Amino acid sequence: MSKGNRVLFVINKYSGTGYSRALEGRILSQCKKRNLECTIEFTRHPGHATALAKMAVDKKFKMVFAVGGDGTVNEVAKGLLYSTVPLAIIPKGSGNGLARHLKIPLGMNKALKLLDVEKTISIDTFTINDRLSVNVSGIGFDGHVAGLFARDGKRGLYTYGKLVVGEFNKFKAFDCELSLDGVISNRSPFVISFANSSQFGNNAVIAPGASVCDHKIDVCIVDKMNVYQGLGFVYKLFSRSIDKSNKVQLIKAQEIKIKSSHTIPFHIDGEAADAASEFIIKINPSSLWVVLPKNSTSI
Repeated sequence: MSKGNRVLFVINKYSGTGYSRALEGRILSQCKKRNLECTIEFTRHPGHATALAKMAVDKKFKMVFAVGGDGTVNEVAKGLLYSTVPLAIIPKGSGNGLARHLKIPLGMNKALKLLDVEKTISIDTFTINDRLSVNVSGIGFDGHVAGLFARDGKRGLYTYGKLVVGEFNKFKAFDCELSLDGVISNRSPFVISFANSSQFGNNAVIAPGASVCDHKIDVCIVDKMNVYQGLGFVYKLFSRSIDKSNKVQLIKAQEIKIKSSHTIPFHIDGEAADAASEFIIKINPSSLWVVLPKNSTSI
């Protein structure tokens, strides 16, 4: 673990729950109490958070806080990957999937107690076509919705839900060749999700058995369903019982390859990416140090 007393806060002002000036004051106050030297930076463009995190590694900072949602966490993690500088999270997004999985408090004051660094673990990450994912990524319908969500301009669960309802019957299942650790099958799924943690965010649990420390990716293959079946699927998603659905297959794997005759939309940790016809997904075991609350056991 990195020593020293310098802490970097990377803040995304435009994350889901909004920004207030009180945020900076609380950060400065809590750092002062602990005799920590605090640097606060605001993201200005895509990739900026990654550059800031790399700077913190080069200068041997004690830790780096990602203040934002899963997209901000992803960018900061890119800069910390395979280093000894740990990531801490202050959840300020619309979903906060990784933070919720790790039982990191959603409240600002409680999350700032991570400054005490009472517990750290080295978690897995994975890549999808050489792009880093720390939480949940996927191809198919959720990738399609992620693209629309990015263009909508309004964040939050309501906007996402409205898009899901509006697009559900329009989006078709896609044919593909799926390889899971070398075992090949032909499929026609509606969605394939790749989960490091258990949930998308907002306690929508897509992989109830997922662990960020098992060196495996939880692959969730979802078949096309009608509206009535879709309502049951949503209920199971929010009741942690998606594994009971006959429209879902959950498999753990370290390397996944997918080929299709046409391009498929996808997302990385909730952020839309350009569609592709081939995908290679690989686990990065124990590649990122993360600061946890001392009572967190959900790993």
